[in-house]
Amino acid sequence: MTELLAVITITVLAVISPGPDFAIVTRNSLVLSRGAGVLTALGIGLGVLIHVSYTILGVGVLIQQSLWLFQAAKLIAALYLIYLGIGMLRARPGGPLSEQESPALSKLAALRTGFLTNVLNPKTTIFIVSLFMQVVRPDTPLATQIGYGVFISLAHIGWFSLVAVCLSTGVVRERLLSVRHWIDRVFGGLLVSFGVLLAVARGAR
Repeated sequence: MTELLAVITITVLAVISPGPDFAIVTRNSLVLSRGAGVLTALGIGLGVLIHVSYTILGVGVLIQQSLWLFQAAKLIAALYLIYLGIGMLRARPGGPLSEQESPALSKLAALRTGFLTNVLNPKTTIFIVSLFMQVVRPDTPLATQIGYGVFISLAHIGWFSLVAVCLSTGVVRERLLSVRHWIDRVFGGLLVSFGVLLAVARGAR
């Protein structure tokens, strides 16, 4: 029971902390649509399952202990975040948009954006590996460990879906759409900043 409570508490605190996942869900929900935001959240949850899978298989320990592999993952993540951010920074001003006129983003593209943002995030790697190495006991049944992983994934999907729904609600979104290019630029700047911080911090874990 103590282990379960620790997993729940640490997961909730990690999920609600700001980072690239929050930035990309917020941006897609405000500028695109509620559906895009929820699908981005689903992609994030699928990304978490990848982290959980390789951690349970033992690959997570290898990543943590192999300096060059860990740094390579961080650099790839940094480049991806900078790429996303630059695309948003290039947003141009425009008039208010209705739900039907919002910039198009396919379901697969929204899902892929959330998935890649999370699966390439080394902070999620550290969180999952540390949780399973320091909180989950070695003798914890495999089925229970898988259950923890599913919970962590669902926690991400639930939280970020809630963020998407709240931020895409009627009046809030209608007012913000008139300045959507500034929203893009703000979140683009945040993603570039996250990417740069990852790149310059390549020597630290």
